[in-house]
Parts: sequence; structure tokens; C-alpha cells
Amino acid sequence: MRAPVSPALPVESFNPASGLGNPHLQTLWGPLWRTKPVVEHQRERLWLDDGDFLDLDWHGAPSAYQPLVLLLHGLTGSSGSHYIVGQQCALAAQGWASVALNWRGCSGEPNLLARSYHSGASEDLAAAVAHLRARFPLAPLYAVGYSLGGNVLLKYLGESGSASGLQGAVAVSVPFRLDQCADRIGLGFSKVYQAHFMREMVAYVKNKQRQFTHDAKQEGLATLAKLGTLKSLSKMRTFWEFDDRVTAPLNGYLNVDDYYRRASSRYYLGAIETPTLIIQSEDDPFVFKHSIPEASELSPCTELELHARGGHVGFVEGSLRTPRYYLERRIPQWLASLKHESA
Repeated sequence: MRAPVSPALPVESFNPASGLGNPHLQTLWGPLWRTKPVVEHQRERLWLDDGDFLDLDWHGAPSAYQPLVLLLHGLTGSSGSHYIVGQQCALAAQGWASVALNWRGCSGEPNLLARSYHSGASEDLAAAVAHLRARFPLAPLYAVGYSLGGNVLLKYLGESGSASGLQGAVAVSVPFRLDQCADRIGLGFSKVYQAHFMREMVAYVKNKQRQFTHDAKQEGLATLAKLGTLKSLSKMRTFWEFDDRVTAPLNGYLNVDDYYRRASSRYYLGAIETPTLIIQSEDDPFVFKHSIPEASELSPCTELELHARGGHVGFVEGSLRTPRYYLERRIPQWLASLKHESA
């Protein structure tokens, strides 16, 4: 039986900081202008069954019975992304430990296999959850995913149903339909984001090729060579091109259409049985309004908190002089309300 959503504590409406009402300013504030909090990380390497690894960056002191939150970054991000370290600071202020997962090849070191991280990599999330459950079997375990990480999280929750191993989850600025988001990011000013992501994603492949060459990994080099020359890869301009030529073949999908269909979280939402909060803005420059799911698509234990404004992983409130971060207020509060209800 699906558990109902725990009643949320009262929360103020999100109001954009004065001067930051524009969705692009909301989106760009964090990576360009925020003074990023400094956190101490203790790194743990998690070895996967296929011989590859994930790096986990811990903050705070986990214990047998205290809550633990797993954080999942977005495309071209890492455990050092501003929204990750900001959330880790907010959770620590609540007395909760957290661990930030770096997807394959995102921790500053190329991963060992030709395969990459991607929006449908729920098997890697499953491995991380299983590892944390084994280490702290009695601790309440929650997960928070941003953008790509939010998509992976919702897909995982739908696939695993009542066996998710999580007591609650939050997904922020989710690209529910990857095909539609690949279209949206190619329009207007959003092309600036697309160009940035394309440079970073091609660099990800180049770094892996350099590492494979250094380590004389001929099988991996042969797999990457099938994608085309680095010069030809550098000429790609859209997500459709990159995901068809790189993401799909590296990760076992037939083509870009197969990848977008099987990896889009919107198709898994109805099967979620873990209490889940989705925080989304209608002005997200990566996501069409029609990509946001209807209430009828959500499971009974899922709450969609839809704001008129907020950009993509933005949600900056307060003022330009003293900005505050709604996600770092709302998410710890909502998770605490779940823990309180289950106590």
C-alpha cells in the first residue's frame, strides 16, 4: 500500500529576490555570483559490480540512528556544485549528516569504463542506496536530486516502488521529458546553456579518451573511437546530436529516441511509493510548461510544489545584498516533517 504524503509544515510562498525576477537571473545567480559555502568533505570510493566506481563526499558525522541525506547533482555538476554544498550546510545546521554522490566521471577523475553518467542511470543510484542502507541499516535515509539528479531519482523511485530503501525524497527542477527538454534548451537565450553543456560534455569524452590512452585501455579506446573523431564531436551543437552519437551508444540504448523514452522520469511517476516532494518552477528555461506532469500522473504519495517563478535550480529569495536560498530552507524543513510524522 502506498503511504500518503506526510502533511507539510507551513511554509512561506517563494518570492524571488528583488532584481532577480527573471528566470535566467534566477538560474545564473548560483553558478556565477553566489559566494559558495565552504564545506569539509570526507571522500569514500564505492566500487560497482561492473568494475567502475562512484565517489561519495560526506559532510557531518553519520551515526546509526540519525537521519542521513543523499544528494544527487545535475548535468556537468559535482559534489562541489553550489546547490549541493549549500544544501549540505543547511542540513548540517539541522544536525543531519549528508553524502553527495558524484556520478561516474564527475569527481575530478575520469571513470574507468567507456560508459558515462546519464539521466537514466538509476542502477548507479540503486547501488549507492544499497551501500548506505548496509552501512547504516537503522538510520532514516532520504535523497534529494537536482535537475538530471532529480530525473534519475524519480525514475529510481518509480522502478523500485516500495523497495526504494528511502524514507523520503525531493526532486528539484526535473527534466521530466528529456526529448521535450532537448527541444526547449535550443530556444532563445537557453541556447547559451546548451552551448555551455555541450562544451562540458564533449570535454568529458575528451578527458576519458586521454585517460584511456595514458592507461593503455585499448577496449575503452576502441569503444570511444566508434563515436567519431574528437573534431567531429566538437562540431555537435544540440542535445539531440550528443545523446544520439554519444549517450545512447555508450549506455546500451538503441538510439536517442530509445534513450529519451526509457530514461524520462515522467513515465515512472505513477509507480512511486516513497513520500516525495517535487519542487518546480513554471518559468524554468530548460523545461516547457507542458512537460510538467498533471496531478493525475502523480502517485498518492507525491506532492508537486509548482511555483510561478524560480528558474532552473534557482529559487533565490531575499535581496541582491542579502540573498537567501529557498531550497535550503524548504527541503530540510520538509524532510524534518517526514521524520516527525514517522516518529
